[in-house]
Amino acid sequence: MTKISILGCGWLGLPLAKALLRKGLSVNGSTTSVEKLSVLENSGINPFLLTLSEYKTEGEITDFLEKSEILIVDVPPKLRGSEKENFVSKIRNTIPFIEKSSIDKVIFISSTSVYGDIHTVVSEETPPQPDTESGKQLLETEQLLQSNKNFKTTVLRFGGLIGEDRHPIKFLAGRENLDNPDAPINLIHQEDCIGIILKIIATNSWDETFNAVTPYHPSREEYYSQKAIYLNLVAPKFNHSEKSIGKTILNDKVETILNYTFTKPNL
Repeated sequence: MTKISILGCGWLGLPLAKALLRKGLSVNGSTTSVEKLSVLENSGINPFLLTLSEYKTEGEITDFLEKSEILIVDVPPKLRGSEKENFVSKIRNTIPFIEKSSIDKVIFISSTSVYGDIHTVVSEETPPQPDTESGKQLLETEQLLQSNKNFKTTVLRFGGLIGEDRHPIKFLAGRENLDNPDAPINLIHQEDCIGIILKIIATNSWDETFNAVTPYHPSREEYYSQKAIYLNLVAPKFNHSEKSIGKTILNDKVETILNYTFTKPNL
């Protein structure tokens, strides 16, 4: 039986682990919360308490990686507020443990923020130009993992994440003077995030970089106005006084290499 270790069983990692279990795989899952260990265990996941920092890795990381073939790294950078960190160092500290383990394939969850705020059509061939600290550290971490010859790393760059319990309109509803009304949306549903990861594993698509964004790019104003009506919320109001700027992210490799069909194409 293939064993997979998921570093970070949060909003995406936990339902992903459950999906892998349904496929008959064995899953090790990590959390930073003692209270969540029982949640993982009750779901059939082998639970591990791990805390990564830019200085050291705390917890039973050797046991967490033991006998696993695939490691999925789903740990978002903490770069807002007072808890800012050096995310690159945080992941760099885990690499010696990965090198000594049975792991030979890694999936790194990244973000389309590595392309920066540009006004063009973006594919995986577009040179990244991150303009935020998060984007810069994610790109450096991508390069750090993909340059390591001890394992094969596939990078998955997700657009904006949405789900049944998570949608931007809940924060935008009723707000006024929002920028970029004509900019395209680049979102992806949690179900498709999981589906794409399962496809990468099923097709052995390693040493790749994928943009993972639903192929549906209406303008921000059109999409969020319609979503507000659908959810019976107050529609946001946009500022049209300045030209809208925003990228359209293509996902051609997901559809051609993985032959993936989106389950939530219209979000």
